[in-house]
Amino acid sequence: MEKVFDPLRKKEVALTPEEQVRQWFIAVLHEEMQVPYSMMNSEVSLQLGGKRMRSDIVVFARDLHPMMLVECKRPDVELTREVADQIFRYNYVMDVPFFVATNGQNTYICKRNAEGGEFLTQAPSFTQMLEEYECYHNGRVSEP
Repeated sequence: MEKVFDPLRKKEVALTPEEQVRQWFIAVLHEEMQVPYSMMNSEVSLQLGGKRMRSDIVVFARDLHPMMLVECKRPDVELTREVADQIFRYNYVMDVPFFVATNGQNTYICKRNAEGGEFLTQAPSFTQMLEEYECYHNGRVSEP
């Protein structure tokens, strides 16, 4: 099986269709959104009740609390309500202001706000995410 180097796990991993999407989005986070590799992690373990789960990518704030969850799916998997529910379950544990769902074909970035949430038309930079994170965790959820 073909392998690819994961800069977050610092090792070669099997290049499955989902892994290909994960590596593409890691590059988007780093190159386009200016997220340092040191502020991201992949395959982050979560536990809700007695159930273990894994978030594909987590972006951390400077205080090392999570501020963005990214769920990656194979290109042939539709981004449905089930995928959104999966992200919401992960967020129940992590409590982040940003969520992303991507299959490499479609990418949805959402930000929590006073109304509950909004889809973003443009990916925020790491600096913008940090500003929103500070507001979010200081009890000042931004207005839509």
